[in-house]
Amino acid sequence: MKTSIATVSISGDLREKLAAIAAAGFDGVEIFEQDFLAFDGTPAEVGRMVRDHGLAITLFQPFRDFEGLPEPQRSRAFDRAERKFDLMQELGTDLMLVCSNVSPAALGGIDRAAADFRELGERAGKRGLRVGYEALAWGRHIGDHRDAWEIVRRADHPAIGLILDSFHTLARGIDVDTIRAIPGDRIFIVQLADAPKMTMDLLSWSRHYRNMPGQGDLPVVDFMRAVAATGYVGPLSLEIFNDQFRGGSPRSIAVDGRRSLVNLMDQVRRSEPAIAIDVPAMPEPVRVEGVAFVEFAANEEEAGALGSLLMTMGFAPHARHRNKEVVLWRQGTAGDGINIVINTEHEGFAHSSYLVHGTNAYAFGIKVGDADATVARARALGAEPFEQKHGPGELAIPAIRGVGGGVIYFIDDRTNHVWDIEFEPLPQAPQTGQAVGLVGIDHVAQTMNYEEMLTWILFYTAIFRMEKSPMVDVVDPGGLVRSQVVASTDGAVRLTLNGAENHKTLAGHFIAESFGSSVQHLAFRTDDIFASAAAMAERGFRALEISPNYYDDLAARFGIQPELLDQLRTHNILYDRDDGGEYFQVYSTNYSEGFFFEIVERRGGYRGYGAANAPFRIAAQKRQLRPPGLPRS
Repeated sequence: MKTSIATVSISGDLREKLAAIAAAGFDGVEIFEQDFLAFDGTPAEVGRMVRDHGLAITLFQPFRDFEGLPEPQRSRAFDRAERKFDLMQELGTDLMLVCSNVSPAALGGIDRAAADFRELGERAGKRGLRVGYEALAWGRHIGDHRDAWEIVRRADHPAIGLILDSFHTLARGIDVDTIRAIPGDRIFIVQLADAPKMTMDLLSWSRHYRNMPGQGDLPVVDFMRAVAATGYVGPLSLEIFNDQFRGGSPRSIAVDGRRSLVNLMDQVRRSEPAIAIDVPAMPEPVRVEGVAFVEFAANEEEAGALGSLLMTMGFAPHARHRNKEVVLWRQGTAGDGINIVINTEHEGFAHSSYLVHGTNAYAFGIKVGDADATVARARALGAEPFEQKHGPGELAIPAIRGVGGGVIYFIDDRTNHVWDIEFEPLPQAPQTGQAVGLVGIDHVAQTMNYEEMLTWILFYTAIFRMEKSPMVDVVDPGGLVRSQVVASTDGAVRLTLNGAENHKTLAGHFIAESFGSSVQHLAFRTDDIFASAAAMAERGFRALEISPNYYDDLAARFGIQPELLDQLRTHNILYDRDDGGEYFQVYSTNYSEGFFFEIVERRGGYRGYGAANAPFRIAAQKRQLRPPGLPRS
């Protein structure tokens, strides 16, 4: 499997781009003409720089407005091509992309275009060069790969081949199975891009909103299955035009790019096992079975405050680690309960996380069928493994680094007895019956800068058997927050990813004040929110106070009966409803600078997260924040 990426796909100057592309593990690079023209070195120097990074130049592009021109424009086009051939030979690449003509002067006609390419092939062939023809979705006469292939077929020259671009085919809704009839050796390179579904002109959509395969909504897997069925074995190259990527970290975007290609081809190989492309072997996507625990890093004083808050929600200290200053808090039974760990160690990764972020949920564990296989897949997809020293009698629990530099542990049958092996029960640990009816973790909410969201959506959906939901705009008085969920189909694990665009929003404030901590809130599930809310109130739980105006509007919107409305108002419970069912949610007051807990009840088939309630919840939470400039006590 040969991977490549166009320099236009990432930010930086040419040197930065090549360093990032090589570090991410790509085999080759497409040199985009503008990147070359902006560079202050000679073509030979660029070629050496590429090769010094261990890369090959898979393509030089683009050559525009070539075929079907009248004279004298036709002769000028051939002269331009000859100059580009000179440049290619100095660079050390043999393939040039010609995209379909968009010039108003272009004349139609398959045979006319084929004749032009036949002559171009003669000129290229004499130099040992090749030319690939690509149908732009907005081409003046050729906007379909089927027509582009017909031109290549009629040109009938070994130096002339087809270039396929997933965006141009999928954006126009062209049947991808038409690709299967094209001989694989006549396809010179395949360019890949995804994109969110949008209603806009094709050119603007392509030039501003492309993203990596798996980050958008286009059926890129189906496209690549059809390509693979042709016997194609050449480079798989990313060509991504995206305004957000142009301002992002070149290294991060390059890592995302290679991850997207490996994940894409893993999916293709599993559905088309006889393909000729050599795809790296890795375990299949991992089925997630639940959240095993969430671990906080804290100091002793803040651990006491966090413990007091947990007690109001029915948790109790259950066990202490045999070797470390780590306490397990639990509600429910060992197999089905909720496990919260508070780590107050003065060394190790948890302590480092505390020093950087303050008290934070720096790690969580996910139940999986095979933890080692999970890490193997994650590593194959470029995730960073996490390891630290473990003492006598402690289990080596496989883990990787996640959002905000946090840790994701994987718990399977080998390690699910960690609580019995590494922890000693506390003598005063209460019985399960003293809890308040919380039965599990409904979702873990992670907050990040908006430009990171596509990275982590791809991260989770590539490694785990999880699906992404459509993006939702959450209205904050300080601006919009983009929210997207990745979840297992059965809802065993739900992760809500919230992207902050500025620090005026609650999410942005949390990121700024916690220096990039990832988990902003935990949502616990109950089967009876009114009973849980009453039990928590008896324990001293302070619910986030919701404006009375919210409940007056709620009655008008949903026609809620007065008795139910009084219950909601009494316990500050928010309410939502969709075609599938109902959703109830109550929030804790803020802990520190924007972290909070949520308790929810789902009735029927409700699959959302109460997005309609977010503006009212956020307004209430912002009223609790310390005024700007006021130091922490």
